[in-house]
Amino acid sequence: MDISFVVLESILAVAIITINLLVCVTIYLHKELRCITNYLIVSLAVADLGVGALAIPFSMVLSMEYTLYFYTCLFLTCFPLVTTQFSILLLLVIAIHTHLKVKLPNRQVIYPLHVKKHWVIFIVAFCWLLSLLIGLSPMMGWNQFHYSRDPVENLGRCSFTSIFCLEFLVYFIFLICTLLPLVAMLGIYGDIFRVVRDHFRSQPLWPAKRKEMQMACTLLLLVGVFFICWMPLHMIYCIQLLCPSCEQYEFLEHLAVLLSHLNSLANPLVYALRKKNLGLALRSVFLYRVLHWPSMKICCGPSPKIHPQAEVRKHHS
Repeated sequence: MDISFVVLESILAVAIITINLLVCVTIYLHKELRCITNYLIVSLAVADLGVGALAIPFSMVLSMEYTLYFYTCLFLTCFPLVTTQFSILLLLVIAIHTHLKVKLPNRQVIYPLHVKKHWVIFIVAFCWLLSLLIGLSPMMGWNQFHYSRDPVENLGRCSFTSIFCLEFLVYFIFLICTLLPLVAMLGIYGDIFRVVRDHFRSQPLWPAKRKEMQMACTLLLLVGVFFICWMPLHMIYCIQLLCPSCEQYEFLEHLAVLLSHLNSLANPLVYALRKKNLGLALRSVFLYRVLHWPSMKICCGPSPKIHPQAEVRKHHS
């Protein structure tokens, strides 16, 4: 089972790095895709790159349960918490950003006054800082050093549950740092759909709002994918805490870990499939610049004739 787990994790890591790197390169090459929403998507792709490049290799080491020095093992177990927490916080920021775009009246004038790029950069940096504080909190003493290590040699079996107590994983990481932001996101998207529904009843939904509605559905789908991918692992930890005598199956925990890492591959696939212009640009970069197929060069399509006011709204977004 360990060998199969390592092989699957290796394949998944390569796929995650490839597709998220492709997302970053695509938005860098296509200037028409450079908007605040896509900048946030790039930040999410960077976090997913960290999962593929570091978190998955660390997870493979933890699955082998080698005997390591305590602080080496502690870093290996803390890093996945940082990238996961950043993804959660960034999804919450994206939800708030979409909420502003939908609810602000006279969007083309008021929205640029409230949402500026330098503020977005500051918020993303703050999310990284908060994620580091949460993910690295076990390094400040919230760990099982005195229970899992030889006090003289500072050596012990390295695994996720040998470093973190189940109370920390369930009550702090799951209930406070994961479930609470997810509930907040569901409330935000629920209000977005309520606003759009009320407006649709009063008058036809104009193209700008319809576009934001489609984006809200895409981002809500991202939240749903995150919930589905991460919930099994958190449920396993809850069962282990509430029912210590229950039989534990190692292969189920391995599958739950694989599913949680699969979220980093699903994110770019969701918004590539749901956002037509981004999907076409991704295919263009992959076929023309990676595979070097000139005959398959695909751009985002011919530029349609855009009304001047629509051009202004696009510039501000």
